[in-house]
Amino acid sequence: MARDPDTIQRDIEQAREALASTLDRLGNQANPKKLAENAKASVVAKLDDPKIKFPLIGLGVLVALLMLRRLFR
Repeated sequence: MARDPDTIQRDIEQAREALASTLDRLGNQANPKKLAENAKASVVAKLDDPKIKFPLIGLGVLVALLMLRRLFR
């Protein structure tokens, strides 16, 4: 059964709009600036966790003390 040319044209327009929308979303997700911002936010959120933050501070103090000890020996 043959389809009406107007129906075919509408289907093509809808497919084109859906494809353009998908490409826009993919372009936004693959944007290097956005990827860097997301990675930075993830690291900052992880470092704000007290289970990570305080041991890292302790490790930094320990390293600083060891360096000072070695420097003044």
